[in-house]
Amino acid sequence: MDEKRYNPFMRKILPYLVPTLVLAGILFLLCHFSVPIEDFRIMVFDNYQRIHPRVYKDTPVRIIDIDDKSLERFGQWPWPRTVLARLVDRLHKAGVQTLAFDVVFAEPDRTSPQSVISSWPDVPALRELRAQLSALPDHDALFAEVSSEARVVFAFGLINETTKNVPAIKFGGFLEHGTLGDQAIDYIRPAYRGAVTNLPALESVTKGLGGFNVSSDEKDMVRRASALFRLRETIYPSLALEAMRVFQEASAYKISLAGTARHRSFGEKTGIVSIKTGFLDIPTDKHGRIWLFDTGHKPERFIPAWKIFSADFDLSSLDGKLVFVGTSATGLKDLRPTPLNAFAPGVEVHAQIAEQMFTGDYLHRPDWTEGAEFLYILVLGLLLILLLPSVGAIWCALLGASAIGFAIWFSWNQYVEKQLLIDPLVPSLSILLIYLVSSFIRFVKTETERGQIRSAFSRYLSPALVGQLAKNPRQLKLGGETREMSFLFMDIRGFTTLAEGMSAEELTNFMNSFMTPMTEIILKHNGTIDKYIGDCIMAFWNAPLDDVDHARHACQAALEMRDFIQTFNTARKEKTESRGKPFKEVKIGIGINTGLAAVGNMGSEYRFDYTVMGDEVNLASRLEALTKEYEITIIIGPNTAKRVPELNPEELGTISIRGKTIPKQIFSLP
Repeated sequence: MDEKRYNPFMRKILPYLVPTLVLAGILFLLCHFSVPIEDFRIMVFDNYQRIHPRVYKDTPVRIIDIDDKSLERFGQWPWPRTVLARLVDRLHKAGVQTLAFDVVFAEPDRTSPQSVISSWPDVPALRELRAQLSALPDHDALFAEVSSEARVVFAFGLINETTKNVPAIKFGGFLEHGTLGDQAIDYIRPAYRGAVTNLPALESVTKGLGGFNVSSDEKDMVRRASALFRLRETIYPSLALEAMRVFQEASAYKISLAGTARHRSFGEKTGIVSIKTGFLDIPTDKHGRIWLFDTGHKPERFIPAWKIFSADFDLSSLDGKLVFVGTSATGLKDLRPTPLNAFAPGVEVHAQIAEQMFTGDYLHRPDWTEGAEFLYILVLGLLLILLLPSVGAIWCALLGASAIGFAIWFSWNQYVEKQLLIDPLVPSLSILLIYLVSSFIRFVKTETERGQIRSAFSRYLSPALVGQLAKNPRQLKLGGETREMSFLFMDIRGFTTLAEGMSAEELTNFMNSFMTPMTEIILKHNGTIDKYIGDCIMAFWNAPLDDVDHARHACQAALEMRDFIQTFNTARKEKTESRGKPFKEVKIGIGINTGLAAVGNMGSEYRFDYTVMGDEVNLASRLEALTKEYEITIIIGPNTAKRVPELNPEELGTISIRGKTIPKQIFSLP
């Protein structure tokens, strides 16, 4: 192929080839680099929960909290097993259905008589006392005896170091239901090599044992809690799952994998789908994890441990409940971040998972969602690639925006209505990237021009007005409206005298250091700067954006400006005197009035400003001038005073207004 034929061919094919390669690259990343992409999805799902968290519902789940106050009353952790035995006994007699400890009792109680006397010296004086104490019951045995009478579930911890001890199995096993050759254990991660287990005396009497490890593998944030754990070649349930089994008096678990009749996967082995125990059918991700549908911290699910021993606490409120015992005490370091709580106690995660099992409020991300997202990107990407060279960037921008809008709306709708987690971000970014590559030159030119316009106007107009003009450019014309507003004039008293002796540079620095904080105060209180007139600032409220409390906001700005000038003078005095120069105090006058005025773009077709005009504006300027005569900082008009009675305006008298027959009352702000 010669060069004359080659160049036109390449110019024709490149608009299709380059975005097609981009699309192929995106799809390749989706298939082979899913872990980094998952981080983007997770951010969206976190924000969904922050915007629309799970509604807390009253369930049988409660937490006995070993909080800081409980530690103050009963001493440092671990508590003597006699205290825990009393706790279990009181809860059992109160009718607690199941009691789950988010604690591992791996070592004997150091306060048991046998443990105490073992550290004593073997001297004759202690032999009789040693014999008497040896006859006392062992604390661990007492704790085990009380636990055997109740429905107690103990926890164990899984570690990556090899250990001899493994937790006992208190359930009837796992029945797996999946495609031929598919095993649940292959999908459970990580594979732990050892465990921290409870004392044999306690394990022998407990009704259940569950792992208390909380999954936090996504940037140290707990988003999914493992329902299943793998210890070497054995599957164990989590503490929350085991507690729910014992609560239902169920005996075993059934694990469903993709490919069963209820969970079609088009012949693919995509992992675990759900776990069933008793009346519960619990959806999980492919690794056997349950999405935490966070409510945030809810005090009503917590009961401080010290209250259980209090005579005035109604223990009958715990009848039939599933109770988790854990800690929120900072010093015990069982605090973990969740999407809605940066310092959530680990026991609260277990409790929330159990609550979800009771209410059926689960977040789902079925295995078909990734395929659906892949297909959406493929179809929309090809459509943009084929249409953009022929129909142009504008129509394709509308198509792309519609596709992105639909992805976001559909994702949010499915989350709110069905608790489905469908990613809108990666498809949206993919569509946007393909569009940008296909129309790069046009996009850069358009965005550059738009940025220049915004930058230019932002130097002259308020940010609020710039935003309005960007949304509706037709506002950029002559015209206005009449509305009730509040107006503020601020002027420096004796500015000419104050400026004497200052160089041009010193005067510039002075004005900048004065006007900048004054402007910030006005903007902070929702005001709009109209103009700077030498050493005077003119501002107004209730335009261009509505402000129903415009009079109060104007007065609050004035009061803050009055407070600021004292700090400003103190700082200037120290700085001036340190340089050996005489200090001149800065004094200001502020006039505020409220009333009807015309506001809008005023001037000529060639140059105009967004400003206000009217008699009430002029009165505000007149009030500012009167502050010097009355030797006070702030004077407000009668209409303003009526709207701010809470600020206790004080009447100064009346003044006559040129062109008006009725005098006006004027007020000061104390």
